[in-house]
Amino acid sequence: MIDVSILYRTMVTYMKSVIAVGAGGAAGTWLRYLVSYQLQFGFPVGTMVENVSGSLLLGLFSGWFAVKAPKDWVKAGLGVGLCGGYTTFSTFASDAVELLHKQMILPAAGYIFGTLFLGIAAAAVGFTAGQKAGGGHL
Repeated sequence: MIDVSILYRTMVTYMKSVIAVGAGGAAGTWLRYLVSYQLQFGFPVGTMVENVSGSLLLGLFSGWFAVKAPKDWVKAGLGVGLCGGYTTFSTFASDAVELLHKQMILPAAGYIFGTLFLGIAAAAVGFTAGQKAGGGHL
């Protein structure tokens, strides 16, 4: 026999995560649009800023989550939703291909390696800051 109360709690928990991801994704996508709109240059500065700052933010959340362990729906809403909606690997890849297609080899290389290096560095800084903010020991 299936315990209906367990099934109900599981469905409610799942729906909280779905709603949190949707709300976070909407907010992240809106923020990405605002940044891109404000940083319109010939070079994809907006996408680079979004991906690096999003890496910092996700690192911050991840470090904080490692110490504070919030509910799963909070992690999903902030990580998958907000940060996933705000950052964009597909636009990064498309911008890089466009720069290469225009024979802008040096700017493309700077964009690719700069985004990757700065994104990883930002995530590391964010993770450390998140752990400290959460009261964790490093």
